[in-house]
Amino acid sequence: MDASSSLGFGSAAFVEALYEDFLADSASVSPEWRREFESWRGPTADSALITHSAVQQRFRDLALKPTVLRTAIPAADLAGLQKQNAVQQLINEYRQRGHLAARTDPLELEQLADVPTLHLDYHGLTAADLEVSFAAGDFPLPSGAPLRDLQAALEATYCGSIGFEYAYLSDSEQVNWLRQRIEAGRAALETAEQRQVLAALTAADGLERYLHRRYVGQKRFSLEGGDSLLVVLDEMVRRAGAADVKELVIGMAHRGRLNVLVNILGKQPRELFDEFEGKSTVVGSGDVKYHLGFSADLVTSGGPIHLTLAFNPSHLEIINPVVEGSVRARQERRGDQARQQVLPLLIHGDAAFAGQGVVMETLNLAKTRSYSTGGSLHIVINNQIGFTTSNPADARSTFYCTEIARLTQAPVFHVNGDDPEAVLFVARLALDFRLAFGSDVVVDIVCYRRHGHNEADEPAITQPRMYAKIASKATVLDLYAKRLHSAGLLADGEAQALAEAYQQALDRGQSVAPLPMSDQRPLLAIDWAPYMGTVWTEPAQTAVPIETLRSLGDKLCSPPAGFKVHPRVAKMLDDRRKMTAGELPLDWGCAETLAYATLLTEGYRVRLSGQDSGRGTFSHRHAVLHNQDLEAEPDLQRYVPLQHLQPGQPRFLVIDSLLSEEAVLGFEYGYASADPETMVIWEAQFGDFANGAQVVIDQFISSSESKWQRLCGMVLFLPHGYEGQGPEHSSARLERYMQLCAEQNMQVCVPSTPAQMFHMLRRQMLRCYRRPLVVMTPKSLLRHRLSVSALEELAAGEFQLIISDLSAPPPRTVRRVLLCSGKVYFDLFTARQERGIEDIAIVRVEQLYPFPKAQLTAELAAYAAADEVIWVQEEPQNQGAWYQIRHKLQDALAAGQSLRYVGRARSASPAVGSYVLHQAQQQAMVDAALAPASAVRKRKSA
Repeated sequence: MDASSSLGFGSAAFVEALYEDFLADSASVSPEWRREFESWRGPTADSALITHSAVQQRFRDLALKPTVLRTAIPAADLAGLQKQNAVQQLINEYRQRGHLAARTDPLELEQLADVPTLHLDYHGLTAADLEVSFAAGDFPLPSGAPLRDLQAALEATYCGSIGFEYAYLSDSEQVNWLRQRIEAGRAALETAEQRQVLAALTAADGLERYLHRRYVGQKRFSLEGGDSLLVVLDEMVRRAGAADVKELVIGMAHRGRLNVLVNILGKQPRELFDEFEGKSTVVGSGDVKYHLGFSADLVTSGGPIHLTLAFNPSHLEIINPVVEGSVRARQERRGDQARQQVLPLLIHGDAAFAGQGVVMETLNLAKTRSYSTGGSLHIVINNQIGFTTSNPADARSTFYCTEIARLTQAPVFHVNGDDPEAVLFVARLALDFRLAFGSDVVVDIVCYRRHGHNEADEPAITQPRMYAKIASKATVLDLYAKRLHSAGLLADGEAQALAEAYQQALDRGQSVAPLPMSDQRPLLAIDWAPYMGTVWTEPAQTAVPIETLRSLGDKLCSPPAGFKVHPRVAKMLDDRRKMTAGELPLDWGCAETLAYATLLTEGYRVRLSGQDSGRGTFSHRHAVLHNQDLEAEPDLQRYVPLQHLQPGQPRFLVIDSLLSEEAVLGFEYGYASADPETMVIWEAQFGDFANGAQVVIDQFISSSESKWQRLCGMVLFLPHGYEGQGPEHSSARLERYMQLCAEQNMQVCVPSTPAQMFHMLRRQMLRCYRRPLVVMTPKSLLRHRLSVSALEELAAGEFQLIISDLSAPPPRTVRRVLLCSGKVYFDLFTARQERGIEDIAIVRVEQLYPFPKAQLTAELAAYAAADEVIWVQEEPQNQGAWYQIRHKLQDALAAGQSLRYVGRARSASPAVGSYVLHQAQQQAMVDAALAPASAVRKRKSA
């Protein structure tokens, strides 16, 4: 195909547009094209026109034989066709790159971008062509309009107060939907709608002015400059309610939070003022007011809608996955498979959206099977400065702060915050897009920050040019009130009267939210009352009748007929049949699976996620069976036995998560905090991989109850044990969790047998005690010949906080007691047996927090004849549990007993990299713990 052919593939849009023009008005195309199109009508003049797809195929055929038409087109007409093609290319460029030239910056600090492809001459068009009429294709313009009008319409649509980024979407249905909505233009607002916008701006401006005057110098992270956020939120709440959305869960950081609490969710101003004045009642440690959450039920035209503003720490974007997890739990509680009844709404700062890695991780969850919430509404409060940096060259590597949204094919609407009617338009467009396509969408409100990062900050120190501009700039409210006044929609002094009425309402401390509060209790709301005020010592009947265990074991080991499992898995299933029949002792995988099965049959749901959790990192779980028959039907390729225990059972979900720790753990925490009746477990591939999620652990899991009175019963499985696998595959950093323990905020356990795992997991759900459970799970013990349990141990007993040494000699003959947790017990036990030692007892501490002081005191009292108690741990001395529990061990000693440490020396690294050195350290530790008393006395005297 040579470049002059009008039938080149690059001209497809032009040709299709020409055909559409012919269908609408056959006289609007040239005689040559008209004859060609008419020839396709059929054998008679009355024949129906052929389908569009057939026309497209005909053009493909013609493209291979360009002379068919070219020879019939005079040179002058061919030049006209080339011009027409250029016009279509110009339209396409506006659609793709018009946002680069859009007037979205209210400060106008930089010159508008010069986009060459939006110039006429770039496409071979001239000023003379402006008066020529060209076909506009599918751009909505009256037939016969000159190019001048077309270009003006394109400028108004794509280069005005809104910059639309959507042409990169791969879904043509979404592109066409957006193009039609965008190019239909912004309909003039009715007077009532304009007054609604004015009311939102009056509230946004009014609260900030009130707080600024009443609480001089106090931090509030003012919304001033980004006032249009209230326009977006007010409209989204109203429109979502009208669309039968039942819940909105909102996540945001600090800026504008107080404004959203009072003016959208309806928090009583009096409560906020009490927080400023230090009069509010604080439960636990509490938190600063701009971190606090709130929930409310508001009345909309479609009925009540429940709004939840999530509590959020200062780690900015970390709230994103937490909100997503909470939304997913609420959707599943409602049976909302279409994901249209509960929506996530995330409010970001520009610098944080571009800079925080958890944003990308959370976006990457958006379309995965087990983490999708059907699309999130994202709003960026883009004040163009972040903390103190306004130069994009220092803030990010991308043109926009929202470039990361392309990851999930989310359209982005950049809008000038000083044009609240444009903001209203994109708010409606974004919500409608989310409801229509179940996909993420971003509204980027380009605005500014009138004050510093906080009200005590002086931003002009680092940004003199920007803040000189801001100092002389009218507020968004003043600009819009002036606009309405000029249009004759506001009387003289009316805007001032509205502002004064708002201030008076604040003085009275009454609710100022525009939507009234509903007194109707939301359906499916969780009643947390049974879980409040509970204690960890609450008893639980965790034993299960042996007949039940055997029945469940049969079901767990029986895949469907014809389902071909891998030979290794077949061996595992056969062994588990023998285990549940009492013919073999139970291993860890079997006991864990039975724990889930019993909980499921008792009405609890189970959600287990992590990297390779279905099979298990150490190939021990096999919760998902994979059919080895390559010809199997799609619905027979996988089988999850725990989903087939009995009809109507609760849901069991095991997830091989994406390669993320921070976002996935944040999601699971959010899920667990919204659903106390689901056992939510996150499993690290290796325990130290939790390092990547430390923010979630520090700021939510360990402290949410103390700060925000939010309970959560989620479980962390952290594989831990020193087997010579190096510094990154040995330690789950037990010391970090122990350091975070206080006020009975969570539980830290190191179970040493399958039965202990079984009872511990059941205890977690059967008690009404909902606190996080951190478990140092085993690796080599999963198949250790000594770390096994009898089926009868599951049918009797409970989780043991302390496991006594049943194989030790009589207590009166014991001269030393070794205390330990986890795998090291089996090293000590084996060496003691091999060496024939009869005066040393080994006691396992299975729960390290809350510490079982009473039980340990009683245990050591039984060994009153022992003069020495040793804490033995695999971890280096400055790590592990030693420094966190030493004082508790000391308090538990019997009279005359001394306490000392045996284990690895202090180390900057969790473990050595050499297996030979690891073995030497392990042997030295065992030798020191079991050394004869005489040798110890000699060493001490020396």
